[in-house]
Amino acid sequence: MQTTRINHRITARELRVIGPAGENFGVIPLEEALRKAGELGLDLIEISPNANPPVAKISDFGKYQYEENKKQKLAKSKSHSVEVKTVQVKLGTGDHDLSLKARKTSEWLAEGNRVKVDLFLPGRAKYLDEKFLKERIERMLKLLTVPHKVAAPAVKSPKGMTVIVEKA
Repeated sequence: MQTTRINHRITARELRVIGPAGENFGVIPLEEALRKAGELGLDLIEISPNANPPVAKISDFGKYQYEENKKQKLAKSKSHSVEVKTVQVKLGTGDHDLSLKARKTSEWLAEGNRVKVDLFLPGRAKYLDEKFLKERIERMLKLLTVPHKVAAPAVKSPKGMTVIVEKA
């Protein structure tokens, strides 16, 4: 974790300094920037150490940390990670069970998640006609109440056949 350098911990000789009200003091030596910050009773905070010359702001360090934490929390709350949920269906799954699985799948799609529908094929069932197996998966997809699209078409997997759907 990188810590923010303030006041005498700043190593650059010259800084582009921004005042407390957002005014630009231009490129000035470190000593003069520290003196200005001291006169105002505030801290000199290095906000962009990789710029040339580095950018520093005259501000209250506690207030600066509070604002940065607030920005990070807002960014974190706006990001939504998409999960891939899995539903397993077998060849002999009945209509009622299929509708229950379809309802749960629709809920997940409405939340914005992707859903992997696995058609589980035990033993010799793995060698059944592909067209027949795809029809079994389609039977499940027809029951979905949320508009969806097939993200990854039906492919053979070690345990059977898999298709990935997502919200349209």
